[in-house]
This record gives sequence, structure tokens and C-alpha cells, in this order.
Amino acid sequence: MSALHVGVLALQGDVREHLRMLEESGAEATSVRRVGELESVDALVVPGGESTTIDKLSRAFDLRDPVRDRIAEGMPVLGTCAGMIMLADRIVGGIEGQQTFGGIDMTVRRNAFGRQVDSFETDLEVAGLDGPLHAVFIRGPWVDSCGPDVEVLATVDRGADGVHPVVVRQGRLVAASFHPELGSDHRLHRMFVDMVRSGV
Repeated sequence: MSALHVGVLALQGDVREHLRMLEESGAEATSVRRVGELESVDALVVPGGESTTIDKLSRAFDLRDPVRDRIAEGMPVLGTCAGMIMLADRIVGGIEGQQTFGGIDMTVRRNAFGRQVDSFETDLEVAGLDGPLHAVFIRGPWVDSCGPDVEVLATVDRGADGVHPVVVRQGRLVAASFHPELGSDHRLHRMFVDMVRSGV
């Protein structure tokens, strides 16, 4: 079996934790900060952090358009927390001029779950995973709406605020509004690696 090379966009966020999760899931993981590094990987993880900062840094490092081009060409991408925002075609609550890589036909609400003090943890039922996944939400987004080609894999019930998708997939793009790299459960990363390896 040939090696699978998965990059982690290393502009901001929990890069080291994602690298560890990917390695534990059977991939060869590497940091991506330059176009040449992007061109060498089979798939990409866009980690959490601050979506406005990731946007600005991706342009400063001349990575925004190359990432968008690779997505358009079919490169698999896993986006977590701010990475979910970066994969959204539309944002609610973004700053003026904020841009994304796009790729998933969804509208994502930035900081939907509130401020840092409103962070919480919960167990999620995620389609494709056997048993609940413990999820850590830190100033995470949620999906306000999504197109017909977007598959909702998990939701969170916020009571009066409604039920919102927090894990979605469209084609070879997967987005989660929490931080799966925190903790020891690497099943979401393994699901992504298996998806990339299978070519589905």
C-alpha cells in the first residue's frame, strides 16, 4: 500500500495535534506553509484558530488561490472549527472583506456557540462512526443552511436556538465545527484518511 500524504495547513491553530492524529490514523502527515508543500500532499486538514487570521495569512503566504484550486480539482479536505468556516461558500458574522477557500455549499455562522466562556463539551452521534464521539466546542461555528449535495453527519440541539448541523460532508470535503484533535479519539481523522485512501 503506497503512503498517503496528508498536510495540515500550518498558519494557525492546533497543527501538532492534527499531525499526531493523522499519523495515528495511518497517514504520513506534514505541515503545509508553502505552495510547494501543498503540491506534495494528497489531502489537507484546515485546523481551528481564527478564520479571519487564517484568511489573511493564507493570502500573505500566497496559499489562498492554490488551496482553492486544489479543492476545485478534487483534493480532499477536512476543516475543523475555523476550518469549517474556511470551507464554507457563505459566512454569517464575518468581518468586512473576509474570504474563504469555499467548496461546501453551506452558510456557516461564525462564533455561533458564543464566546470563549461559552465553550462546552458533548457526545455526538456521527454518521459513519461506531458509538458517540466526544466533541469539544470552542467558539465554534454551526451550519445555518446547506445545499442538497451536502450530507449532514451530526447535529447539536441548542434548545430555543434550534438543531444545527456540526459535521457535514460534500464530496471529498468534510467539515466539523468542533476540535476533534483535542483528546485521544482519532476516529474522525481515521474516517477522513480512509475516505481519502478509498478515493470515494
